[in-house]
Amino acid sequence: MHALLVIDVQNDFCPGGALAVAGGDEIVAPINALMPDFDAVILTQDWHPPGHSSFASEHPGKAPMEMVQMPYGPQVLWPDHCVQGTEGAAFHPALETDRADLIIRKGYNRSIDSYSAFFENDHATPTGLEGYLRTRGIDRLTLVGLATDFCVKFSALDARKLGFEVALRADLCRGIDLHGSLAAAMTEMAQAGVAGSG
Repeated sequence: MHALLVIDVQNDFCPGGALAVAGGDEIVAPINALMPDFDAVILTQDWHPPGHSSFASEHPGKAPMEMVQMPYGPQVLWPDHCVQGTEGAAFHPALETDRADLIIRKGYNRSIDSYSAFFENDHATPTGLEGYLRTRGIDRLTLVGLATDFCVKFSALDARKLGFEVALRADLCRGIDLHGSLAAAMTEMAQAGVAGSG
């Protein structure tokens, strides 16, 4: 079975949002059009508590997009975004959320960020998505969404590590491109065997 995994198509990642990805809203209609072609549709939602440790506002003297070292490794500091219950954390209003079989919320642990749909940034704490896919008999994933070089990339790489067949629809993703991170992400995904990333 084949699932469409729609990563973080939320207001804060679209133009006008707190962590806007250029063109983030352009992919919504084509993603909706793809949904009927899949056995399952799964949405992920960044879902941070106020004062999340990845927010630059929690680190005096630090600015958004600076790097810090966290107990689990290097961490980009972000503007406050996708705070639980806010309009910014809501899905883009045009995204057809009613078609989703499952919504996975991530990043709700205050002390650790979570880019991947499968694991928090310690690369060990699972979200539960793998178990859901296995019990549904889903072994193929196509990824779309925001942002290519962070949450999409980490989700794709983890899916490959877990043995899923993974394809990227790069035309239905948009990236942040922080210091060349977009090209690096595409290379990493291609090397990991993610179809469509080469």
